[in-house]
Amino acid sequence: MVYQQITRALPAFLMSSVLGCASSAAVDSSGAGDVVSSTLPPSVAPASELDWRKLPAPDHTLAHFRPGEVGDYCFDRAAQPYTAVVDSHFHPKPFGGPAMDAQHLWETFDRLGVRFINYFGIGQVLQLDANCAYYLDCPGVSATPSIKNDFVNGLELAAHDPDKVHITLSMTFIDLAQAENAVEMIQLYDREFPGMFSWSGELNIMKQALLGNNAEPATIESIDTWAPFMAVFRERGIPVTLHSDLGNNANPTEFLHLMDYVLERYPDNKIVWAHMGLSKELTTMSPAQHVRLMGERLDAYPNLYLDISWDVIYNSYHRWGEIFVPFFNAYSTRILPGTDFVAADYKTWEDYARELEVTSRALRVLEDDAFRNIALGQNYFELMEIPYEAPALCSVDEPSR
Repeated sequence: MVYQQITRALPAFLMSSVLGCASSAAVDSSGAGDVVSSTLPPSVAPASELDWRKLPAPDHTLAHFRPGEVGDYCFDRAAQPYTAVVDSHFHPKPFGGPAMDAQHLWETFDRLGVRFINYFGIGQVLQLDANCAYYLDCPGVSATPSIKNDFVNGLELAAHDPDKVHITLSMTFIDLAQAENAVEMIQLYDREFPGMFSWSGELNIMKQALLGNNAEPATIESIDTWAPFMAVFRERGIPVTLHSDLGNNANPTEFLHLMDYVLERYPDNKIVWAHMGLSKELTTMSPAQHVRLMGERLDAYPNLYLDISWDVIYNSYHRWGEIFVPFFNAYSTRILPGTDFVAADYKTWEDYARELEVTSRALRVLEDDAFRNIALGQNYFELMEIPYEAPALCSVDEPSR
């Protein structure tokens, strides 16, 4: 098993921290977000020195990801930003209220070198008359699955298809607790937006944060009723991103059985586990236990992928880079990057740039093959089966060209 191989390769000082003796690990206790500088390669700045404003401007365009279109271009990690060119988890509309301007978003992606973006709707939309943009600000206001976001996203893309970024539309309407009419709604999408929606998600199996907004989690029984729409996704090769909390600080694996049942029931579907199962409610889980659980499931289910989006994950687990980075390197063909940015109109392009940088920090210390697979999008292209290819990396003495 790959997981067993990477744990055997961990140095003794790291294993002591894994087993609970945190004081013996070379970890930055300041919260700066990395192992201390003595354990970092000389060319890698400690996280305390990182800032999105310090990143170099990207030198690539969409053309650099179309095979053979731009000669012998190579990506120079020393001269290019380490931020991902793919945002596989982006919400262009908030839970309620107005959103950032679409054209402004596309210009932001281009400016920051984000070339490929999944446009997720919101799995649960707040009541229209609630005048609330974020569910935690309005407990008790119901949040229910809806087609609203998806249709607005489809209309915007149809009217103003950007030429500098590649947008993937995602179906986010499915209520995983009451999925009986899902195929009928997919057929509606087919009629209204033929050939435009090629992903599904983020769909919520169990999102504890939304329970205060009357959200209904999926159950073992309701998961069985997914079979018709999962068959459609399987036939079309559509990946589905599922938010399924592992558990919480009191019981880190309380809800693991739900995702386990999904994987057992639908092994031939392309499934992306959002946030690696982590959440605001699960901030103190043993990182060794976490990567063990993830590795076991990646080994058992070849169609499972992990989404490492959301700054909440970084903020809670950045001290454990010595555990997560080897895991990302070992499973580099099964990881997708993303921000989980929600584009409410009170936010700015600088807010997105900040979240992109934070959620990309682990990428800067990946091995070259893993960086190409994850940060430069090769996993995403192969999962989507779209005609793009991550550029080769420049050799040490070879500048980008």
